[in-house]
Amino acid sequence: MSLALSTLIYEWRRYLAAVIALAVAGLLVLAMTGMFMGMALSFTATVDHSPAQILILPPQADGIFGDSGQPRRLIPTIYEHPDVTEVQPMIINWAGWTNFPKDGQPAKNDGVRVVVVNPVKGAVTLPNDFSDEIIEALKEPFAVVLDRSSLGKLGVKVGDKAKMNGRTVTVAGVVDGYPNMFNTQVFTSIQTAKLIYVYDDGPRVGPLLVKLRDPTRAKQVAAELTVMGKGQFKAWTREQLSESSQKGMMKEGGISIMIGFMAVVGVFIGIVITWQTLQGAILANIKEFASLRALGVSVGTLNLIIMELSFWVGVAGLALTAVLVAGVATLAKWGGVPMSFPLFIDIPVAIMLMVIAILSGLFSLGVLKKSQPADLLR
Repeated sequence: MSLALSTLIYEWRRYLAAVIALAVAGLLVLAMTGMFMGMALSFTATVDHSPAQILILPPQADGIFGDSGQPRRLIPTIYEHPDVTEVQPMIINWAGWTNFPKDGQPAKNDGVRVVVVNPVKGAVTLPNDFSDEIIEALKEPFAVVLDRSSLGKLGVKVGDKAKMNGRTVTVAGVVDGYPNMFNTQVFTSIQTAKLIYVYDDGPRVGPLLVKLRDPTRAKQVAAELTVMGKGQFKAWTREQLSESSQKGMMKEGGISIMIGFMAVVGVFIGIVITWQTLQGAILANIKEFASLRALGVSVGTLNLIIMELSFWVGVAGLALTAVLVAGVATLAKWGGVPMSFPLFIDIPVAIMLMVIAILSGLFSLGVLKKSQPADLLR
């Protein structure tokens, strides 16, 4: 075990503030980005859980949020590919929601995002995590299904009735994994969608869901379909679209500014506190460093020990960050707040924390000038 690591282990109390500072800086950035990524993930949940291996969007769209609709006449063109077995539009519309309050319960009036599915096992529009019970429930006229986290927001429970666009519907069941902080999602069958006036069979459609004969060829088929479209559409694999949608949300002006501000604040807090803590810890051990110099250890070697010590402080900060982020994610899950921590966010934040630790070590090297062997005689 190196001297730097043993020093950190046996005198951990002196370095705890630096580790906590790094962890708080990481938590500040990750909690903010995790919340926004969770929002994006809640919007793409129907895509992530779709049996479709490919989705068709307009050529200019860079994610599910940029879909402005496309002509329905494209469907026959997609069927021309020999690997395509099913093509259906994803029908998403909006409706007004009103509950029937009882026993002093407050009235809830809200706008909901209606996702229309075909309640048949294996249908390309039906999320693949819906149970047989939920599928059977959706087959009933005027039956709707909500995410479990949305019950309180909409003021209902399973079996209750409510109004959508003025028509009475029944909450026939609940699913998990489709929370939404802003626009609550309601699942209905095609039959019910027509009854409550949200079914759209016009000339323009949203994303097209494509099911393949061989799912392992999704990337290749997506590329071939894009070429076949001749600029009329772009084909995405499910995974590509989900990741691009999350990255696209990060490009939104307000979101990127807020996250950038939090990153700057986190870096400032991390560097200042970590630097000051390391300086204080090194000063507390100044006689030990003076002893090493008296034994012939060069200043350069002592500098390397300090840098290694700052590296291990960074590693400990990363570990504590992971624990804190896991705790925040658990609390968010209990509260029905969606959060997501993709690698393209986690890796830069981890690098940022290590850079903060290394810079703090560099700023602390000047303290070693006080570790003169003559100090041992005082």
